[in-house]
Amino acid sequence: MDQISKKIKMISEKLKELKNKFYHHEIDGYVLPKNDEYFSEFAKKDKLKTITGFDGSFGLAIILKKKNFLFVDGRYTEQAKIQTGKKFKIFEIPKKLPYQILGLRLNLGFDPTVFTSRSLLYYFRNKVKLTPITKTIINSNITNDRSLRKFYSLNPKVVGETVNSKIKRLIQILKKDGSDHIFISAPENVAWLLNIRGRDNPFSPIPNCRIILNTKGKISFFSDIKKLSKIHKKKDFSKISFLNESQIENFLRRLNAKKFIIDKNSCSILFENLINSKFNVSKIGDPLYLMKSIKNKVEINKTIESHVHDGVAVTKFLYWIKKNQNKKISEIDAEKKLESFRKQNKNYLFPSFNTISATGKNGSIIHYRASNKTCRDIKQNDIYLCDSGGQYTFGTTDVTRTISFKAQTKNIKDAFTRVLKGHIAVATANISKQKTGSNIDKLARKYLKEVKKDFCHGTGHGVGYFLNVHEGPQAISRRNNIKLREGMILSNEPGFYLQGKYGIRIENLVYIKKEKNNLVFKNLTLAPIDINLINFNLLSSEEKKYLINYHFEVYSKIHKFLSLSEKKWLIKSL
Repeated sequence: MDQISKKIKMISEKLKELKNKFYHHEIDGYVLPKNDEYFSEFAKKDKLKTITGFDGSFGLAIILKKKNFLFVDGRYTEQAKIQTGKKFKIFEIPKKLPYQILGLRLNLGFDPTVFTSRSLLYYFRNKVKLTPITKTIINSNITNDRSLRKFYSLNPKVVGETVNSKIKRLIQILKKDGSDHIFISAPENVAWLLNIRGRDNPFSPIPNCRIILNTKGKISFFSDIKKLSKIHKKKDFSKISFLNESQIENFLRRLNAKKFIIDKNSCSILFENLINSKFNVSKIGDPLYLMKSIKNKVEINKTIESHVHDGVAVTKFLYWIKKNQNKKISEIDAEKKLESFRKQNKNYLFPSFNTISATGKNGSIIHYRASNKTCRDIKQNDIYLCDSGGQYTFGTTDVTRTISFKAQTKNIKDAFTRVLKGHIAVATANISKQKTGSNIDKLARKYLKEVKKDFCHGTGHGVGYFLNVHEGPQAISRRNNIKLREGMILSNEPGFYLQGKYGIRIENLVYIKKEKNNLVFKNLTLAPIDINLINFNLLSSEEKKYLINYHFEVYSKIHKFLSLSEKKWLIKSL
């Protein structure tokens, strides 16, 4: 039996095992999200993958007695069809939502620790009966991490602000709101507030933890006690009580408080219901998302430095793959080679997400992941897309380049050039005029739409500072109306995908800087764009000038770290 057949058989067995439990719990089906109880984007406990085979970063499964559904967004529709082995009917969110296809009399079981009230309302609109089941009825394939990686503190010189300063700013917001407590349930926000990091999940330095803070500055910190030996004696943490994560419910029941701030993006319905039953709940959400999104000067400068290191690695990789184009190189080979270049830098820690190394038709799968069963050799006639990033000790990177090894068709070059024009339009946007990500998103799509083309993902996402590679509330997308502010870091990544043929994406990270009276984007990413894929007849003089200036910036900042042959190649590529 081959690997694909084994995987499909395993999915069938897991589904059967789950459905056999429906009678005992008196339910007609079960709802399963991608996230774990900490609502991590990249979680070790991936029950959705266990039950469906799908390993994308977003998904929702509904398993009924005789039918199985999987809801994903536009990035993953093709991937989901492949990975689930036709055991699930695939729907694209938000084009189709669960309540629109389910019978009104269904009784669905769900785990109240992995859903928020907001997510349940979005998916089901109160049109389906939902029964909370706290007992685990799906076992993931993840075992406990024996290494027990401990949390650690960051030097204030690296983050630019002390813990006490951040806490004081947060308390001011609480007092202004009339709240006396805040439940910070998003680990990324705890990590930022307390200047701590960990390694509880792949691709992220975020420690799994939650805290409750009051206006007197007292903090109750809930996590695995065994991971705290490096931080619990720090002077900044003198007002912190360290408690086991299992103690949250009892703590809340005994707590004397009046008004709470909770985060409806990461506060489970289990905790929300408990807090609602005892205290008044503020209408404002966790203010730390916005506070965290606005990077200070130290964070920006350190991020710039990390992108120099990353730019060197990516440029070395592009040189290597171009130089060795006549040799047999697989998608996995290329992914490993890029990783090896990043590892040459002492400040590099690990990838910031699963690398997308995709050639030819695999490039049309937006969040493709090369595996032994899908991996293709990189052929000279194909275009190759590589989307990757790294976590450095003082920064998070994310970059995509699409490259060609031979002359391509006019259609491909025209599509690439229109993506590039959208990319440049975003990079040169007057943010003071556009104000929000939704307005800027239109600029990225303009030139593709002129020829009735488009892409089904957002143009850009927020990026953390040695935190999550995907960070809110800032974004460049159709529906994001958050006001863009100085200090925010975002991606700029328009694309185009021809199903079953190829994929194109150009991605740089940018930060927002005030120049004179305007807010502008400043490029962080330093890696050449493949000029062999450009139809220069479609570029304006200003766009050509932008491209020249960008490539000059790349060369000037990274050339001293390159070999003589790499320098010569880079000059010729500009």
